[in-house]
Amino acid sequence: MSKRPEKNAGEKTPVKRRLRDPEGTRERLLQAAFREIHRSGFQSAGIDTILAATNVTKGALYYHFESKEALGYAVVEEKIARLTRDRWLHPMQSEGEAIDILIGVVRGLPTRHADVRESCPLLNLAQEMSPLDEQFRKRLERIFLAWQEGIATLLRKGKSQGTVRRNLNPDETASFLVAMVEGHASLAKNAQDAKVWEVGIKNIVGWLESLRQPGNRKRGRSNRVSRGAV
Repeated sequence: MSKRPEKNAGEKTPVKRRLRDPEGTRERLLQAAFREIHRSGFQSAGIDTILAATNVTKGALYYHFESKEALGYAVVEEKIARLTRDRWLHPMQSEGEAIDILIGVVRGLPTRHADVRESCPLLNLAQEMSPLDEQFRKRLERIFLAWQEGIATLLRKGKSQGTVRRNLNPDETASFLVAMVEGHASLAKNAQDAKVWEVGIKNIVGWLESLRQPGNRKRGRSNRVSRGAV
């Protein structure tokens, strides 16, 4: 009988490669669920469709999320909230004048037909689920409030710098800006027409220009940011 070759001194036993990646699996499920919910809505989102997109078993899904609702809540907290942070809150912390920054963010919103067709995921879920599920409503409300507070904080900074109208109410103005953005997004989605959204952006920019402190008006000099998705 042949003998197994002896190991050299100091030779290490090969470590078996770990095939499981629970964090990666959870992230893939969240990404697929976000896409499916954005496309079809939460109530119509199919668990089987999500599993097929990730090649994950149903058992693995329910290991990470105890129910479809729990998966939906995680999508709101980890995907949609991050979207708002990346597209609004983080850019609003940039250096510069408040109105320039806000105009840059608004001009950076997408005008592609695909984005207009599916619209804002925060808006879509709020319209669909806020009347039906209190846990969805509370989570979505926190995102809206954080968005508004980020705008209000920037406007307060602008007032302190003397670049924003002194008689402006930052909280009310922030709420109105969010309402305009989501309202125009809703109109464009219903019309299925990117031109409706482009006109909306133009109107919002014109309104933002009117918020400058008299004597600090700028035409065509507002900062621009690269286009991203809503």
